[in-house]
Amino acid sequence: MLVTKVDQFVQMLQAKRRPNLDQIAVELHMSPPAAELLAAAMEQAGVVQVDYPLNVMEKPQVVLASLPAEPKHVAEEAESARGKLIDTYTFKADNVPATVEISDSGRERTYKVSLVELSVATRLFLDQVKESLVKMVPAEQSDVSDVEKVLAVRENFHSTIRKALTRYELGSETTDMLSGLLLHIMFGLGELDLLNRDDWLEEIAVNNAKTPIGVYHRRYGWLKTNVFMPDESAIFNYSSQIARRVGRQITTLTPILDARLEMGDRVCATLSPISSHGNTITIRRFARVPWTIITLLSEPAHTMNLEMAAMLWQAFHYEMNMMVVGGTASGKTSALNALAAFVPPNQRIITIEDTRELMLPRHQWNWIPLLTRLPNPEGQGEVTMLDCIVTSLRMRPDRVFVGEIRRQREAEVAFEAMHTGHSVYTTLHADTASQALRRMTSPPIELPASDLDTLHLLVVQFRDRRRNLRRTLEIAEVSEATEEGHVDANIIWRWRPRSDTWEKIGEAARFNKELNLHTGMTKDKIAEDNRKRQTILAWMMKNKITDLDAVGNIFSLYYANPDEVYDIARRNTELPRSAAR
Repeated sequence: MLVTKVDQFVQMLQAKRRPNLDQIAVELHMSPPAAELLAAAMEQAGVVQVDYPLNVMEKPQVVLASLPAEPKHVAEEAESARGKLIDTYTFKADNVPATVEISDSGRERTYKVSLVELSVATRLFLDQVKESLVKMVPAEQSDVSDVEKVLAVRENFHSTIRKALTRYELGSETTDMLSGLLLHIMFGLGELDLLNRDDWLEEIAVNNAKTPIGVYHRRYGWLKTNVFMPDESAIFNYSSQIARRVGRQITTLTPILDARLEMGDRVCATLSPISSHGNTITIRRFARVPWTIITLLSEPAHTMNLEMAAMLWQAFHYEMNMMVVGGTASGKTSALNALAAFVPPNQRIITIEDTRELMLPRHQWNWIPLLTRLPNPEGQGEVTMLDCIVTSLRMRPDRVFVGEIRRQREAEVAFEAMHTGHSVYTTLHADTASQALRRMTSPPIELPASDLDTLHLLVVQFRDRRRNLRRTLEIAEVSEATEEGHVDANIIWRWRPRSDTWEKIGEAARFNKELNLHTGMTKDKIAEDNRKRQTILAWMMKNKITDLDAVGNIFSLYYANPDEVYDIARRNTELPRSAAR
């Protein structure tokens, strides 16, 4: 249990019958005004009584009134029932330390998160601080409809809390931790906020108030936590809070919410009876550290091999149109985000998404991110994916990234952009390259097959749920349309699950033809260029260059002087300081 100056204050009162404020200040190493503030807060909580004497020369005295007993701790489960501990780690959420223990009972795996325990006295003190803060925080800060401003408001609120606690002189470490706790309670989503700061988690699922919150762990898959929601109304209140921040509402008339948190995390919430077991919240966490191509190549991700990555680099360099396909949570957006760093820095980029997930390096300064918007409760103000795609074509883009194609009109405009000379990159739900082509030529998208030959490459992402692996299953090129308008997927690379390796099973005929047409490189020159890019990628892996901006800087330098960067990588030397900035 964490012992704060509030606890020391109470212990002092228990040991001394009637200490005065000066004695308290000396013993707790705080100023007399801070001691008086602390005594006043605890008096409001009903813990102490401050007696102000009639003689102004005498110091006010403090006497202990009453203090609720500490709650009895529930006995720990037997080791055999709890299971074998397989992992433990710690993390901090706004300076609030948390410890995670992952156990395996043989039937299921559990995720136990523990916070630093606070005494009854400290919790009562925090309640009083919270009451005073409710009056201090402007009303407009509790309901923010502009998502882009939420993070700034949160930081301002955190600063306000910390400033209020600093007056009590509890020590910087304790002040930081208690201000983080109050921030979660007052501004955030309580214990959901805590779970949302564990970077090992990809998904947080509240199914109802009767069952524990579930989390999807990057290493261990789905785990049952020791965290419960207090009741169904608490789930509804959190959902309503999220909805207000994006200018929407979730009610019995509109029982489904699709929104995002300030960090970009996607949220889906439903209300009973649409979800018949109770109200739900599902949070898909946005990667705090964006994945790069080096992350995908390195362990533990190891999503593709060097030759495949070098081939995709060539495709991006020479403006081939590409679609990343795969099932749910297969890593489509992560792969697209990593590949986006291959775009040369002198080109204009427009990204179009439902929720902000794509992050580009700083060197790609000519970037406009567009977001769709759902209609308000009156059905007005909607901005669709189609609206954004049409608008983007009026902005003179060199590259257009479309978060996901779902409807016929979106696909038509995206492929029209390809026809008019824009390089387009997008994602689609499909399990294989052949299935992606069938989906695009079947309802509801239903494009003419002859239109698909403007698409050059299909990159298929796959999630092996049994082993919790994500791999690039296939890289395929789309053949040129025949006279009958038919197109096929020519598989170039395919992942072999037994050996966890990739096999080159086809010749990149159209890929080589396109490069030859636009660069004049022969097949041998294309292969040599691929090997040079592999050398650079391998050098970046060896030197652990995984940061988004650092990776983007290397690619920017490559486009300015490819021979110099290749020579540095070949000799395995460091970049000059002037170039590394």
